[in-house]
Amino acid sequence: MNLNTQIIDQRLTGIQDEIRVQACDELNITDGSRLKSLAFVYLCVKTMLDLDIEDSFDCLTDGGGDFGVDALHVMEEKDGEFDVTLFQGKYKKALDGNSNFEQNGIEAMINAIRHIFDPSAALGKINERLYVKVEQARSLVRDGLIPRVRAIACNNGLKWNKEAQAAIERAGFGDQVTWEHVNHDVLVGILQRFKPISDTLRLTGKAIIEDMNFSRVCIGRIPVLEIATLMKNHGEKLLERNIRRYLGLHGNRVNEGIRDTLSSSKPENFYFFNNGLTLVCDDFAYNALQSSDFQVKVENLQIVNGGQTCMTIYKVSEELQRLNKSLPTDATVLVRIYKLPKDNEDIILQITHATNSQNPVDLKDLRANDEKQQQLEQSIQELGYTYRRKRTDSAAKPSDITTGVAAEAVLAVWRQAPHQAKFFTREHFGKLYNGIFSDSLNGAQIVMASLLYRIAENHRRRPQEGDPIFVRYASCFIAMQMGRRLLKDLGGELSALDHRNFPQAKQLVEEHGENYFVAARNDIDIALKALYGEQEISVQQLSATFRRGDLIEKLKQATV
Repeated sequence: MNLNTQIIDQRLTGIQDEIRVQACDELNITDGSRLKSLAFVYLCVKTMLDLDIEDSFDCLTDGGGDFGVDALHVMEEKDGEFDVTLFQGKYKKALDGNSNFEQNGIEAMINAIRHIFDPSAALGKINERLYVKVEQARSLVRDGLIPRVRAIACNNGLKWNKEAQAAIERAGFGDQVTWEHVNHDVLVGILQRFKPISDTLRLTGKAIIEDMNFSRVCIGRIPVLEIATLMKNHGEKLLERNIRRYLGLHGNRVNEGIRDTLSSSKPENFYFFNNGLTLVCDDFAYNALQSSDFQVKVENLQIVNGGQTCMTIYKVSEELQRLNKSLPTDATVLVRIYKLPKDNEDIILQITHATNSQNPVDLKDLRANDEKQQQLEQSIQELGYTYRRKRTDSAAKPSDITTGVAAEAVLAVWRQAPHQAKFFTREHFGKLYNGIFSDSLNGAQIVMASLLYRIAENHRRRPQEGDPIFVRYASCFIAMQMGRRLLKDLGGELSALDHRNFPQAKQLVEEHGENYFVAARNDIDIALKALYGEQEISVQQLSATFRRGDLIEKLKQATV
C-alpha cells in the first residue's frame, strides 16, 4: 500500500464532511462512494488552481451528463486569449497506487475538448451546471478569443498508458492543449507543509556582494543547469512565497520563448532576454577570498520572482533528457540573492509585490495587511461578522466574509459595475482596488453588499423553480438591483448606510431578501427584452451580454 495514497484517502474523509451539504443540494450526490470521488476532484481543483473553497466547488460539474468532464474552470480574457482547465477524476478504493489512468477517460476528455470549443457542435444531453460553463467558453470563442486548454487527468494511481498517449497525439490538438497527470504523489508534494530549504548555489563569473542595513545582497549569474538541478531537488517548495502558479510550458508565450531560446543555436543570449530571478533567504555564506565562480550556501531559500522561468527551465530539461540531450552549459540567468532579517515579513511581501508587478497578478494576499483592510476587519467584527482578509483552508462560516467576495459584492452592488465584478476579478485588488475600497467604504456597506450578493449567488448555483436560465450568469447584475431596493427602503443614500442603521438594513434583507431577488430578476428580464426585442436569445448570447455593460443603462432606467 502506497503511503501517499493513504494520506490523500485520510484527507478525503474530512473533505467529504466539508462538501456534503453542497454536494447534495447542488449536484444531488449523496452516495458515499460518489461523494468520495467528488471530494477527490474537489481537492485536485483546489490544489492545482489555488482557488478558494467556494470557487473550487463552483468548478465541479460531476453528475449525470457530465460529458466526461468532472470540473471546468474558465479564466478571464487576457491578450486575446483565455485559459480553460478541464478535470476528470478516477478514484479507486484500492490504495496500492498501481492502476493507470483509464484510456476511455482520456478519450472522453478528447471528445469533450473537440465539442466544447466548437460553438457549432451539438453537445447532446449534458447537465445544466456544465452547460452554462460550456456556453460561457463558447461565447468567448465566438468573440474571437483563442482558448488555451489545460486537461488534467486525476487519479490515485499511475499515469495513462501508451495507448492513451497515442490517442492524445492522434487528436492533433498541438500546443493549444496541454495534458497533465495529477495523482496522490503530486498532491502530497504540493500540500506538504513548508520546510526550510538549504542548498548551495554555484554561480559563474564575477558577482557583486554587499552588506547593507542588516541585510546582504548578492548579484551574479547562475547556469540554467544549476536551476534545473535546484528545481529537481526541491520542486514547488521553492515557490511558497511566489504569487504565481506555474502556467505551463505550452500555450504561454513567455514560457514558450524561454524554451525556444534554450533550444536555439545561441543559448548564451538567454541571459540578455530574461529579467532574472529574485531569491530571498535567512542567510548566505561564500568564500570572500575568491574573485569569481562563487559557491553560495543559502539557508531557508525561496524564489519570490522568476518561478515561471525556473519551472520552465526544469520542464525543458526533462524534455531534452527524453531526447538524450541536456541543457546548454553556456546558458545563464541573472540572479539576485537577498539575505533579509528573519522577522521582517513586510519587506519580503513588498519585494514579492514589486518584482512581480510587470504582469497582472492576484494581489489579495499582498493587500491583506493594508491599513484599510485591517480597519474593515475591525469594523466588520463589531457588527458580528468575520472578515477573512487572509486565506485559510478552513470552510467559511455563514458569518464569514472573504476579501474576494467583499470586492465582488461591493463592485457590483454599490459601485454599479456588475460586469467588472464578475469578469475583472484579476484587477479587483489591482487597478480597481482604490475604487472598490474607497475611503468612504465602511464595514456595514461591505456586509450588506455581501448578504445581497450571497442571495443572488445561491440562486446562480441552485436555481429554483421560476428562475430563468439567465440567472446562471446574472448574479452580479441582480445583486446591483437588489442594492438599489434596499437603499430605497432605508430611505437614504449609500453614504447614510453605516453601523447606526445596520440592524435595520440587516432586518430588511432577512425579511425581504427573496422579494428583492424576484424583483431584480424581473428587472433583468425587462432589460433583456428592451435590448433584444422579442427575438429568441441563445445561451451563448446571454453569456456574452453579461460580460458587457449594455444592460447597465437599461437597468438604471428601471423604476425601483
